[in-house]
Amino acid sequence: MKKQKKIIDEQQRRFEGFSRNTLTFLKGLKANNNKTWFEKHRREYDKYVLEPLRNLVMDLGEFMLDIDPRFEIIPAVNKTISRIYRDTRFSRDKSPFRSTVWITFKNRNKDWTTLVSGYFFELSVNSYRYGMGFYNAAPAIMCKFREMIDENPKEFLKTVSVLDGQSDFALEGEKYKRILDKNKSEKILNWYQRKNMYLVCNRKIDKILFSEKLVDDLASGFKLIAPLYHYLQKIKT
Repeated sequence: MKKQKKIIDEQQRRFEGFSRNTLTFLKGLKANNNKTWFEKHRREYDKYVLEPLRNLVMDLGEFMLDIDPRFEIIPAVNKTISRIYRDTRFSRDKSPFRSTVWITFKNRNKDWTTLVSGYFFELSVNSYRYGMGFYNAAPAIMCKFREMIDENPKEFLKTVSVLDGQSDFALEGEKYKRILDKNKSEKILNWYQRKNMYLVCNRKIDKILFSEKLVDDLASGFKLIAPLYHYLQKIKT
């Protein structure tokens, strides 16, 4: 893999951290999920939510291209930044706005919701998280993933060995109840049994969220799990 660039020079950084006003806005939106309240507080959304999200994308963009030059890094809504408006057409919940916001880095030419893995950072009222994986992998994708493990289990174990000895990222995702292959080791089964999967670092609200150090933590974490990202990119359907 191409040698990673150093994280963006501190003098060139745009992201200075989220603020308490960011959380105040998200809490207010969650409690008053209607258009009247949102329009009254739109400036706060722009300044305390959208602006730092854009800055975060800009600071990480070039670094992420070293992981995959096909990543979309345009700091805009519907490119790397989530929409604040919910799609309520097929949902019983008709609340018009999201009180959780996120950024993603994914292949600009493919649909990450089913076909390809991607990186993410997500902020909610009481916590934040970041990681990499599938939003909702198609069954065919997970089938191919298991076939790759079957074909070369040593390569897979070498790939995921980067996670040994660390405590930041955990593997999550729904599992099959029935054991798919009783001959697999416990370590492999933890991955093999997944209907869906993603690596995630879960954090409560802390001081890092409000500082530029968040950029360093994301870059360091994203670099650590890059071998698995590249492994998953080999999946062909």
